[in-house]
Amino acid sequence: MARGLRSWLGGCLLVSALGMVPPPENVRMNSVNFKNVLQWEVPAFPKGNLTFTAQYQSYKKFQDMCTSTVLMECDFSSLSKYGDHTLRVRAEFADEHSDWVNITFCPVDDTMIGPPGMQVEALANSLHMRFLAPKIENEPETWTMRNIYNSWAYNVQYWKNGSDEKWPITCQYDFEVLRDLEPRTTYCVQVQGFLPDRNKTGEWSEPVCEPTTNAETAPSWTVAVVLAASVCVAFLLLGCFALLWCLYKKTKHAFSPGNCLPQHLKEFLGCPHHNTLLFSFPPSDDNEVFDKLSVITPVSESSTQNPGNGCTPGTLSGRGSSRLVPEGEVHPAEYSTPLLLSPASEVCLH
Repeated sequence: MARGLRSWLGGCLLVSALGMVPPPENVRMNSVNFKNVLQWEVPAFPKGNLTFTAQYQSYKKFQDMCTSTVLMECDFSSLSKYGDHTLRVRAEFADEHSDWVNITFCPVDDTMIGPPGMQVEALANSLHMRFLAPKIENEPETWTMRNIYNSWAYNVQYWKNGSDEKWPITCQYDFEVLRDLEPRTTYCVQVQGFLPDRNKTGEWSEPVCEPTTNAETAPSWTVAVVLAASVCVAFLLLGCFALLWCLYKKTKHAFSPGNCLPQHLKEFLGCPHHNTLLFSFPPSDDNEVFDKLSVITPVSESSTQNPGNGCTPGTLSGRGSSRLVPEGEVHPAEYSTPLLLSPASEVCLH
């Protein structure tokens, strides 16, 4: 502190003696995940408040990034991530200014790697970890530090909560599982980015502590997945059943409409005489040959007294006899009923 006070007094005396504006002090670049901020400190100057101008070199010509600012920093995040950049800053007062203070900065080499994100879930006697690489400033949200460095990896260290002994591991992917842990024990985990080809490490993340569970205990996400799958299968089976039922109904309607004959047609076909007459005169062909037969039926008194019975003329009485008379034989007309039979027709005698 005493040394700093002496430097400040010496600067004041020098400024008073020569009337010069002192340059900014402790000029440095603070870069994390390519967010590049040039910082400095205000020198002692008794005449008044100083302003500052910061520039960067582009194609052998310096371009202004911040002009006449009263802040003690200037953002250079828009610089290319590759190659060396020359930056400079000076102090200004009225029409006077100090000398430039130059620094060289290469973002891809000099930027610091911020702490990665991490998600931890306990599953039985293991911890499932998912890592999220740090995002890059002034780039699309999906771009991370992993997109810039091909050799990106993670250093992980874990320990029992309350213990000083830590176990380190290195993993190449965004997912890692710590197995064979003690059940019902709380473990803490930290992770940092690591570049093996540059032997460069980043900042550690905040510790995340999770207790392990019993071996037979299923995690919540497993239960949710099983439940969702069961519901989907149930709806799928229900849909298949409904589809099959619709197909069955349509097929049944197409091949078996279920239409029934009218009642008067059923009664007509149910009468043996009408049934015989219906099927005894099929459509004939000129080339077909028919034989003329007669059915001899004795007339009884009951049939004479009941002439209105529509089935009597076509039936054979059980009290009489029946015979077939060939063509040419003479018989009484009142006892015979001529029929024409096709070759496919049959006559049943009872």
